[in-house]
Order: sequence, then C-alpha cells, then structure tokens
Amino acid sequence: MKERMLLEFFSMTLGVFLVTWLILRKLIPVLKSRKIGQKIYDIGPRWHKGKEGTPIMGGLGFILATVAGLVVISGVYVYFGRVHELLGVWLTFTLALLNGLIGFFDDYTKLIKKQNQGFLAWQKLLLQIIVAVAYLWAMSVCDLIDNTALEIPYFDIEIELGIFYYFIAVLFIAGMVNSVNLTDGIDGLCSSVSAVVGAFFAVVAFIMLRPELAIFPATIIGGTVGFLMYNFYPAKIFMGDTGSLYLGGAVVGMAFLINEPLIILIAGIIYLIEVASVILQVGYFKITHGKRIFKMAPIHHHFEKCGWSEVKIVGVFTLITAIACAVAYFGL
Repeated sequence: MKERMLLEFFSMTLGVFLVTWLILRKLIPVLKSRKIGQKIYDIGPRWHKGKEGTPIMGGLGFILATVAGLVVISGVYVYFGRVHELLGVWLTFTLALLNGLIGFFDDYTKLIKKQNQGFLAWQKLLLQIIVAVAYLWAMSVCDLIDNTALEIPYFDIEIELGIFYYFIAVLFIAGMVNSVNLTDGIDGLCSSVSAVVGAFFAVVAFIMLRPELAIFPATIIGGTVGFLMYNFYPAKIFMGDTGSLYLGGAVVGMAFLINEPLIILIAGIIYLIEVASVILQVGYFKITHGKRIFKMAPIHHHFEKCGWSEVKIVGVFTLITAIACAVAYFGL
C-alpha cells in the first residue's frame, strides 16, 4: 500500500511539475506577443509599477497540467478497476476548476477593459456561492459528506448543525477561496504558501493510507512549484485570478475531502491573516474616518512598505505556513 502511494504521489507530482513548466515556457512568449499583461494601479506600492505588462493568467499552466495528470491517473485506476476511488478527487478538482474559470473570465474582462477591475464583487461572490452549493450537493449525493457534524480540531467535540451545516459550509468555501486570492499580491507568495499547504494534505493522505487522497495534493505541489520556476522574484508571469481562485478551491476542497474542513483555518493561517488584515483595515478606516491600522492591506503590502523585500516576505510567510501545518497535524 505505502509503496503504491509513494509511486502514485511522486509520479503525479513530477508529471504535473514538468507539464506546468513546459506549458508556461510556451505560454509566456505568446502572452507577451499579444501584450496580455497586468496593469498596476497607482494606489499600490510605487515600485510595483515596474511589474506593469507582466503576463497574467499563468494559472492556466498548472490547471491544464492537472487536467492531464488526472486523466492519466484515471486511466490507470480504470485499468485496475478502482476508478470509483477517484470520485471525490474529481469533484474537488471540479470545485477548484470552476473557481478558476470565474477567475479566468475576471482576468479576461480586465484585459479587455485594460484596468484592474473585472467582475463586480457581488457578481464574483454569487458565482462562487453557486459553485460551492453545487460541490456540497454532489459530495452529499455521493456520500462523501457522511454527516452534518462539525469537528473541532484539538478537542474531541462534534457540533451537530443539521441543515445549517450546508449554509455555513457554502460561506466557508467562498470565504476561503477569496482569502487565497488576496494572498496573490507579490511574486511567489501564493504559490509558495499553497505548495506547503498541499504538502500538508499529502501527509494527511499518507497517514490515512488513502492513496487516492494523495493524488490531488500532488497536483497542487507539482503545479505550484512548476509555476514558481517563472513566478519567483522577479516574476516572469502572474497566476492572475485564474490561478489564485483555482488554488483557493483546491485547498478548501481538500479540507472537505478529508472531512476536516476547519483544519484549513490552521494550515492556511496565512490566508486568514491576509483577509483579516483587509477586513480590519477597511473597518477601522470607516470607523475613524480615514485612519489606518496598516500602511497598506493586504498585510504583505504593509511589510513591503516597512522595507521588507518580496523574497523575505515570501520566505517568512512560507515558514509560518510550514509551522502552522505542523501544528494542524496534531489537531487532526
């Protein structure tokens, strides 16, 4: 069992890594030739102006690589009569993919308008809620969500929520997807943090001796590391909402797939810090009529304005994520 898990995991990780790297190697020149690049708002850090024109929608690289990897592994599972084991993986991938498509159309709108505004906030949220509802319905119909009790990490406590479980879960999924999106603000940050979170879920799959659960984290690791080959500072391409919303769906979907949804609040602590910094900044700004807690939000921009380099921010935030994942392990 363990040998098979290792073979499937490392084969998928390496395969998705190589395909992502190859796709982006071909995609970046195409995007540059068509001048499909990011426009930078003046309200951002002034040194980000130098990034203007950098190609976006790089998330297509690891999404397409993941599709290819899942198709291949599904063929193997069909051959051995085990394809039913991948049902949860495909449903979770679909959750991530549909969020990625929302991001893709958002990126596309930005490119057409030549400005940093795609879907209106309420339009994007509505679409994300619809996707979350569809995912939870499919998981429930397929008996992959076997109860409506919420398990509290570190405590032997289950809170039975009944039908309210699904209402809370929908908002939870949409919230986490957007939290990951906010993390994508500097070179290599979102991909680095998400690679570590993916590794956490891979470890969980190995502990559970569920080889099929290690497959999707393998695509997250391979895809994000392959993307980092071009996204680490100074970035040659950005993932755009296409990639960040996809990764948001992927990491929160994995938490539901292992039936431990709240564990992503610990393993993905950076995502929470990012969204909390925005909520606090906006709330405090309105209450005090113009005062700010941070120099700029999300919080990675605050540290930029404090003089931290992008590489240092990525390194510190990734280390915090690794520590949080270790802590999350003991909460399972």
